[in-house]
Amino acid sequence: VQLQASGGGLVQAGGSLRLSCAVSGRTFSNYIMGWFRQAPGKEREFVGRIYWSSGTTYYADFVKGRFTISRDKAKNTLYLQMNSLKAEDTAVYYCAARAGWAQEYDYWGQGTLVTVSS
Repeated sequence: VQLQASGGGLVQAGGSLRLSCAVSGRTFSNYIMGWFRQAPGKEREFVGRIYWSSGTTYYADFVKGRFTISRDKAKNTLYLQMNSLKAEDTAVYYCAARAGWAQEYDYWGQGTLVTVSS
């Protein structure tokens, strides 16, 4: 599985941004796709995930109500819609994938930088 994230940039606090992640390489209907982020000087943290087949989502508490994960099966693309952005959302955002039975995310995109100015 190959993943390529895009859509990062500079946005003002309170604004919105949508990240995309193009997915390719093999059959991934039974995969779980995740979004992670890593802020400067901090460890990478989980943002949320979506089951590719069913569309069921799960989010970290700090993004509930502000971020939405979705996928377009026809385009093989994963999305992260980010609203009401805060300065503390500044980070490199990564998309990742794992098989439904796996414990770890085996496939990672290259990351896209989101900078939120206050």
